[in-house]
Order: sequence, then C-alpha cells, then structure tokens
Amino acid sequence: MAVVNLSRRDFLKASAAAAGALVLGFRLEEAAADPATLFAPNAWLEIHPDDRVVIRVPWSELGQGPLTAVPMLLADELEADWDRIEIQKAWSDPQFGNMGTGGSRSVRTSWDPVRQAGAAARVMLLEAAARTWGVPVDRCRAVNGRVTHLDSDKTVAYGRLVGTAAGLAVPANVPLKDPADRTFIGKSLPRVDTMAKITGQAEFGCDQRLPGLKFAVVARAPRLGDELADFSADAALKIPGVSQVFKIGRGVAVVADDTWTALKGREALKVTWTQGEAADLDSRTISGWMARAAPEDARVMRQEGDFKDVLLGADKIQKSVYELPFLSHSPLEPMNCTVRLGPDSCEIWAPIQSVSWGQGVAAQITGLPREKVRLQPTYAGGGFGRRLMVDYVSEAVEIATHLDHPVQLFWTREDDFLAGMFRPASRHTLRGGIDSYGRITAWEHHLACPSIGGQLNPDSVPDGYDESAVDGAANLPYEVDALQVLYSMVNTPVPTCWLRSVYNTQNALANECFFDELAALSGLDPVELRLRQLPAGSRLRGTLAKAKEIWGWPRKLPAGHGQGVACHTCFGSSVTMMAEVSVDAANWPRVHRVLAVVDCGPVVHPDGLAAQVEGAVGFALSALLREEITIAEGRIQQENFDTYPPLRINEMPEVDVVTIDSEDEIGGIGEPGYPPLGPAVLNALHDATGVRVRKLPVAGHFKL
Repeated sequence: MAVVNLSRRDFLKASAAAAGALVLGFRLEEAAADPATLFAPNAWLEIHPDDRVVIRVPWSELGQGPLTAVPMLLADELEADWDRIEIQKAWSDPQFGNMGTGGSRSVRTSWDPVRQAGAAARVMLLEAAARTWGVPVDRCRAVNGRVTHLDSDKTVAYGRLVGTAAGLAVPANVPLKDPADRTFIGKSLPRVDTMAKITGQAEFGCDQRLPGLKFAVVARAPRLGDELADFSADAALKIPGVSQVFKIGRGVAVVADDTWTALKGREALKVTWTQGEAADLDSRTISGWMARAAPEDARVMRQEGDFKDVLLGADKIQKSVYELPFLSHSPLEPMNCTVRLGPDSCEIWAPIQSVSWGQGVAAQITGLPREKVRLQPTYAGGGFGRRLMVDYVSEAVEIATHLDHPVQLFWTREDDFLAGMFRPASRHTLRGGIDSYGRITAWEHHLACPSIGGQLNPDSVPDGYDESAVDGAANLPYEVDALQVLYSMVNTPVPTCWLRSVYNTQNALANECFFDELAALSGLDPVELRLRQLPAGSRLRGTLAKAKEIWGWPRKLPAGHGQGVACHTCFGSSVTMMAEVSVDAANWPRVHRVLAVVDCGPVVHPDGLAAQVEGAVGFALSALLREEITIAEGRIQQENFDTYPPLRINEMPEVDVVTIDSEDEIGGIGEPGYPPLGPAVLNALHDATGVRVRKLPVAGHFKL
C-alpha cells in the first residue's frame, strides 16, 4: 500500500470508501519552520522536540502483542531509538480506516504501510538535516534516533529537526530496507505491555474509573428467544445503593453505586418473560437438523473434475461423518464497557476488537455525529473473536442515555455463557476414493452448519451461499482428480459469532482426520501420502517436510503412545503440527508433546510468534478435550467453568515452535496455530488406541 499525500477532505472520502482497508493518510498543509513544531507526518507517528517518538497503534491489544510488533515495523525503518519510543493505543480515528482487530491482520496488514510510514519520516529527517548543514543528503545517515554527517563529526537528534522536517513534502514509495539491514524486525524485544501487566498497572476494560461512575448489570432472557413481558423493581430499589432500574432493548438494567449492589439489585427483580419459539429447543434437535441436510440440496462451493465418475472408478472408498459442538469463547475478562455521555459527546472505554463498529453503533443510539463519538480500546483479557461483536457496547450506551453520570456495564461469567455468542456447531460428511497405487483421487466434503454471516445479516449470504463457512474446506490443499465441496446452511436460534480461526477450526479437523483415514485405507504412511499429494514447492509442503525432519517421523515411541500429524493453511500462514499422545491409567488422553512448524513469511517478533502458537495449542486442546455448549428446553446448559471445564495447567503439553525463514508474503499468526492441533491429536490418539474419534469433545469417548 503506497503512502500518498491527501487533503483532509480527500482523506475522509478515501477512508469512507476503504470498506475495511487500512488507509494511511498524510497532512498536506505546510507546517511552520518552528523548532517547537510537532513532527507528525502520518497517523502513526509523532516526533517531539524533546526526542520523544510517539507511535499510535490502532489494533486492539488482546494479548497477541500488536503494541510491540507494529511499532517495531515503524521504528525499524525510522531508525528510531527504541528507548525513547512511547507507544499509545489509538482512539477511534478515521485516519486508520476500519479499526477492527481480527483475521490475524494486525501485523500483516501493517507490514507495508507502517514500514513505509517509518521510511518516509526517516527520509524527511535526513533531508531536514542536510538542509540545516548545507550538505548532500546522500552523505547523511540515520541511526538510533540521530542523523550523522558521514564527512564530518556533525550529528543531531531527531527532535532538533522536527521544525524543518514538518515543512517538507511527504515522499511516496520510499525504498525499504534489505532484510539483512533490519534493526528490530526479527528480534525478540521485550513486550511493551509485560511490566504493566505484571505489576497490575495495566488498565483493562473493567479497571476504568471516572468521577461519578455508577455500575450496571442487565437481567436478560433466561431462554433463547424469550421476550420481556413485565417487571417489578420495587424490591431492587429498596436496596441501599441501587439508584435506577429501567427497561432496555435486551432486558432490565439495574444501576448502582458498586458492582455487588448492582448484582443484588438484579437478584431482587421480579421479571416475567414471554416464551419464544425456541422454548423446546435442545442439542439433539439441532444435531438432527444438520443430519437431515441433504447434499443434493446443498450449495456447490467448489467443484473440480467429475466427482461421481472418479469415485466410481476408485479402488477403495471411504465415507466418514464428523460432528463438532457449539463452543464458548470464555475470555478471562467477561464483557464490559464504560460510557460517559455529554450533550454533544460520547466517550467509550471498552475491551473491544471492532472499534469502528462500536463507534458507529454508539452514534446511531445517541443520535450524535460519528465524529462526536470517541472510543478507546483498552487492554482486553482475551477476545478470541467474541469482542468483534458490539452487543455489550450497545447495551452500555443505551443505559447511558438514561443517566446523567458515567456508567460501567459489566457482565458476570454466567452472563458470558447464558447471554453470549458461540462458535457454530457443524456436521461434516466426507467421501473419498483411492486408486490401486494408494493415491487419493476423489474427495467430497459436505458441510452442514449455521452461517454466522447469515444470522447477523441474511442479505450477505443470498441463497445460502456462504463462502466463509467453507474456509479450510473449499481450499483443500491436496491435489486430487475430482473435488466437490458442498454447504448446507442450517441456522438455529443459538447466537453465533466468530471464534479464533472461525470455520477453519472445524473444516481442517474434518479434512485432516479424514485424510488419515484414507491413508490407512491405502496402507501408506500419512506423512508420505501428504507429501505426495501436496503441490511441489508449496509453503505448506515445506512445513510438513521440515516437521518430518525435526520429529524424525515415524519416531519410535514408548508402548501405548501414538503420534499424529496435521497441516493447514489459513490467514496467509501454513502450519504443520505433530503430536505425541497416550491414554493414562484413568482412561484419559495425555498429550505429551506438540511440534509446530510455521511458515508465515517474515517473522517480526519471534518470541511473540511462539507465544501465540503455544497459546493456540492450549486453546484448541481445551476445546478438543472437554468443551461443549449444549441446549435443553431453550436454555444454555453451561453457566461457568465448573460445567465448561477448560484445560488444566498439568494437561498442557510441551510445545516446540519452529519457523521457516522466508521473505515470502507475510501471513498472520494469531489464528493459524489452532486448526492443525485437533486433528494431529486425534490422529495420534487413533495411533495409540485404535479409537477413531469423530464426534467432539473427546470426553464423550474417554472418561476421567
């Protein structure tokens, strides 16, 4: 993405038309040549006369590290002094276009424009120094926050050049560094947020405090689809500290002086709900809906070759069905939002992924112009896609319209489960054929599941054609003679939204487990068969070959242990995982070791990459083993971690993360570490026990 010179009016037009693209705008106005002038050549960067370098980051910090990695991109090209850098979380700002954090995009969409921003500023500072000294600019060098004249002992700090630099035109398409010359990229610098989090100084959403702040909770429908009929607030209002009780769109809000009092007030409410159409809904019914989705009625999402003809000519045929449940995101910090509403302003603090969406919803509710709404994304205690939704922001802003003081809406863990949103359940029917040489020739994947887009915006998926639902299925990486991918949209009353890696979490598991079934049918080693059927030179094949080498596949393991493999590409990155598994004396699977080989192109922050992959392994393993959202009589059955048990620390395997050095196109890393874990473990479990798990969670087959 090129750096361009835009007037404010043209920039705003470009931002509005960007439709989610990252837009980098520069000031057109000439700045006065004043030594005290702030040098702010673009939305990302400010350099102050005291040598402070302020870098603003528009991506939400959910624990994945953009507050470190993104500034490293700019600082590298700027040749900044890292010790003088101040990093700020950006408020909602049209200069950044759509401020949404998801799709593993923080670093990969910043890669080109942010480096260009740093390079352009460096060139301007070099030009400013050359003009100041009256020397050729090509005899000046920028290093560690200073410009040096190569032919003399002259040197000057960036801060002394801001006045002159601010009056220069912003250059476009500045050549970027060669990889060998990078200063910060590829180095594991200390994360900028670590110390604040260790010492408790980091402010998360629920830590926000404002003068006159009150606290609110909402009584919401206990069953899916129920509507508020009536309520009595008399008992609640008698509790000291409860100040107001009123109806909002999703239920009844209780406002109080503190969180405990607000909760007690909610308990004292007497609420009557009108039964909805989902009153008798249960998990068995939903499973039946997906099972009855006929492939002949499904949408054809990808078709290559004549599947029926090639399958008919196959030497052996396999058909398998995989079923996965609804899942909860369950971030450590439940939903919350703080709002201060004035006559012509609205300020919001929230642990959120969709800053621009939240800003827009707040403007709609308050009736204020969008530019009068400012939203600050705070630190977030996890997100995993749940904070892409803005329902909790909408609730908080609606509550604020009833008040004359700031308010913080908070959800309990039970609220998070009972009124939350979930990863869709899914059913996968796969058919495959192999020839007499053991090669896979025919592959069909019929997916039946709810559509997130179809539920949120039915017009976005006309005729049930949801391309996102077949992510990880339609882009099957293996070379086969005939491929057919079908999708049946089976929407339910259960609210859904994106979860880390979205549909790749399901489609990759079905694909990679089914591949091992076909390998067993062919009598071939699953790694060797994958290598045969992956395109030569593909990045995914490269990760598999590297994993085979490091693991020593097939490795000799202790008796009762098994090994499994899976590989997948999503969000621009390829990952192969190998796992070692056994079943203990209590008949419970133990994952001993996981190897992850990653090709994401250039690696910006190696420690951060490893941490994200390790976290994805734990997150995916937790879901695989025990996690499941079930419905009975229209109610979510899980209310807290006692009924939705996450992975225990003693169950976390040893994880080795290896990256392939590459200057290929950069990919994301927050999500690609999830999809291969499940199938690698299930394939290893089959190798150890002979049990093929096709319905999750694993706890349904092995018991503690």
